[in-house]
Amino acid sequence: MKLRKAAAASAAVLALAVTATACGSSDKDDSGSSPSGGGTIKVGIKYDQPGLGLKQPDGSFAGFDVDVATYVAGQLGYKPGQIEFVETKSADRENALARGDVKFIAATYSITDERKQKVDFAGPYLLAHQDLLVKTDSNIAKGTDLNGKKLCSVTGSTSAQNIHDTIAPKANLKEYGGYSECIAALQSGAVDAVTTDDSILAGFAAQDKYKGQFKLAGLKLSNENYGVGVKKGDAELEKKINAALTKMVSDGSWKKAVEKNFGPANYKYEQAPKIGAIVK
Repeated sequence: MKLRKAAAASAAVLALAVTATACGSSDKDDSGSSPSGGGTIKVGIKYDQPGLGLKQPDGSFAGFDVDVATYVAGQLGYKPGQIEFVETKSADRENALARGDVKFIAATYSITDERKQKVDFAGPYLLAHQDLLVKTDSNIAKGTDLNGKKLCSVTGSTSAQNIHDTIAPKANLKEYGGYSECIAALQSGAVDAVTTDDSILAGFAAQDKYKGQFKLAGLKLSNENYGVGVKKGDAELEKKINAALTKMVSDGSWKKAVEKNFGPANYKYEQAPKIGAIVK
């Protein structure tokens, strides 16, 4: 009987020790910080947008969104080697946050009233505009010049349709599966212009294989405020990311990242927007 009691007591002590160890083993808190320097953080980005979010042949990642995400994660306590970049396509961004697949998303994620019903945003960290990319020797300088021309955008995008409906009703719309296909068609002469956010267009134009071949028309057809998406209701993380973005701008890292990723395309970028100005 005494032996059974002693064994039971030992088991209880062991269980308490295991529980305490388990509770104390996590070095991350709910805000995504890693105060002890351990663990990893999953961050959503695009894999196919040069200059913004691109998975390179060696498996590394590059682009302005990647630089923003890396800086923010660093301010949350994570070193570059602790960041796991997860591909988050446009149609799955809200679900990825809701499911907890990623802690935050930096992926040309325009802040809109509709999206704010589903996710919260930190930022904005970049103001982009819908624009046109044309060949360097093109005489297309304004929207109406697209009448009778072939205008390319990706399937499902409203960019080309907006131009057709409001500016150039005689533009010949062409849709491709991705922007890389549109850019290749522009290079070959199959289309006369490509339209989407100027930051995306500048990223493609800045690639070495296209350097000097294209130019941005500079039309500023819309305002696209890129924000960092976080799970709805995670006010603490939103606050920390806003603080990180504010520091990125003030210490010069933001400007350095813009010029590094978009400079070769002569992208006339807007100054950094006021962090937190339009989020709520």
